[in-house]
Amino acid sequence: MMIVLFWLLGITTLVAQTVNSIGIRLVSIPAGKFYMGSERDGKDADESPVHRVTITKSFLLAATEVTNAQYEAFDPAHKTLRGKNGFSKEDDEAVVFVDYVNAVAFCDWLSRKEGKPYRLPTEAEWEYACRAGTISDFSTGNSLPKALQKSQQTDRDPVIVSLKVGQTVPNPWGIHDMHGNVEEWCLDWYGPYSGEQSDPVGRAAGTFRVTRGGSHGTPVTFLRSANRLAMIPEDKSWLVGFRIVQAPMPSTQPQPAATAPAVMQRVSQKRFSWHPVSTTQPVFKEPQRYVRKPDCALNVPFYSHNHQPAISWYPNGDLLAIWFSTDAESGREMTVLASRLRARATTWDEPSEFFKVPDRNMTGASLFQDKQGTLYHMNGVETDGDWQNLAMILRTSQDNGANWSKPLLANPEHRKRNQVIAGLFQTKEGWLVQAADADPGPTGGTAIHISKDRGKIWEMPYTEPQTPDYKAGATGGLIAGIHAGVVQRNDGSLLALGRKDDIPGPDSVGLRMPMSVSTDMGKTWTYSASELPPVWSGQRLVLYRLNEGPLLVVSFTHHPDEREGPKAGMLFNKASGAPYKGYGMYAALSFDEGKTWSIKKLLTDGKERYLNGGAWTGAFEMDSTHAEPKGYLAITQTPDNMIHLLSSSLHYQFNLAWLKELPINE
Repeated sequence: MMIVLFWLLGITTLVAQTVNSIGIRLVSIPAGKFYMGSERDGKDADESPVHRVTITKSFLLAATEVTNAQYEAFDPAHKTLRGKNGFSKEDDEAVVFVDYVNAVAFCDWLSRKEGKPYRLPTEAEWEYACRAGTISDFSTGNSLPKALQKSQQTDRDPVIVSLKVGQTVPNPWGIHDMHGNVEEWCLDWYGPYSGEQSDPVGRAAGTFRVTRGGSHGTPVTFLRSANRLAMIPEDKSWLVGFRIVQAPMPSTQPQPAATAPAVMQRVSQKRFSWHPVSTTQPVFKEPQRYVRKPDCALNVPFYSHNHQPAISWYPNGDLLAIWFSTDAESGREMTVLASRLRARATTWDEPSEFFKVPDRNMTGASLFQDKQGTLYHMNGVETDGDWQNLAMILRTSQDNGANWSKPLLANPEHRKRNQVIAGLFQTKEGWLVQAADADPGPTGGTAIHISKDRGKIWEMPYTEPQTPDYKAGATGGLIAGIHAGVVQRNDGSLLALGRKDDIPGPDSVGLRMPMSVSTDMGKTWTYSASELPPVWSGQRLVLYRLNEGPLLVVSFTHHPDEREGPKAGMLFNKASGAPYKGYGMYAALSFDEGKTWSIKKLLTDGKERYLNGGAWTGAFEMDSTHAEPKGYLAITQTPDNMIHLLSSSLHYQFNLAWLKELPINE
């Protein structure tokens, strides 16, 4: 043991520390009490309530994060990951690309090697050591000096910086890099705080493991002593490493696992008897809101921007709708909410939280029910904010959504081509196909991911980084257009329609929505101009095969914010055959596998009404010639053949007979 003198902000501190067999400096952290958490709300509500915590025994904490050289004494193979994405090349830089399992295995190895107990710090021990006797936002006060900062912002393309440990001044207890450098795995399952405790060890079970401290590429607010983050235990990235504790495990019993959200409670397991709607009687029901602001007393993290839905049905007769809720589309606060329309109910439940990796952006989700009782949920998970560097996770439910499997990293690499699009489907071969935007921008195409074993292993048929040249007759490895809808045709080929990357139509028609066809299950696509108008920002089409056989597209005639005058709207036919101009959301049916769209109908029953489409749509008037002007769409069809279409806020219900019925003359 040696005594080291540190000077920080004019305070002289004596720190007792020792060095272990692989060169890790360990600092003695005294027993004591502190106030854990903060009184923030919104995206930081999980830091409440502030509660008194007692650490009853001193422990040894690593003065720095574990370095490459130290970690590779345990796992030499990790050296192949040095410099991945440009980060952490040197021996003395913090090790990254390690998951929770790797970090625990390192501690177990070191315990056996030295005959001493090593482990990850508990979340309470981590915050206690980070605060080092302070109660402010940072151990340096309520601001973090520039000398302790690196690229403290959300960068779509990560800024490469040195992760060399111990280069900045330590906190008053001699601990370096607690505010930034790399996030650090903690021992605990993530869950809500439960009040005053001694030596807390978190929850007995959970989905995510706590991480703390923020990283070299994290906005400063997420570097605060109280800020809580978490990750899927098997996830890894260039942002996350760990530091270790030498001490026995606290003998404290964990708190019970957190209760399930409301959408997973009171779930009937009785099989529903579906009664098919008439094949000749047209049905169009009054549109209703499924995105409803929850009662404040429910403490649901409901934000200002609710968007990008997915929908599926359950064998018990329920419908499930999910969507993201956020203040900013690049925000770390983004969460996935859900609402259930229970069998025979006429109103959607108030929303509750469905899936959220704490302090990670959650852009992109899909739902699919395989008609054999398995419901699939696919979601994007960012390393931090933004929506470029997404991994893809998959969860399944066998009990109508009352319980869900642990998230499987369907694509563990945080990269482009993983921005999930609603519309997961199953081919006639039994393969699952998930479309995902290939680029976070407004153009760049759509990739597909395929699983041939019901979701255990996923692969991309096309992996080349180049973006194809989207023009008529050309061939490439991506679908033309982002936010694409994809179906399998009867001959086994795949058909897709997308947004942007538009292709000129014949003669003077102008740009058309691009159509992509693949005869080799997504390895290559051939492009052509469809007969449908392009879609624009704030709009997402759906392409779906109906139970009755036809293909259905729901899209928009034009974009009201970007196109006016003679290019606005499109021509539809009345029952008499007379044409009329309509504006907004329409449906098109194809009875020849997408070659032509012989029926096109504006999605309105002609009734005059005020509606609010939420998100980027807002308020609009519906009448005989005007339907919803924009929105992100999702679709399913229940076994009774009722079509359920979601826009960003509204739920539409209609059947095939209604789509075939043209409006009568006024």
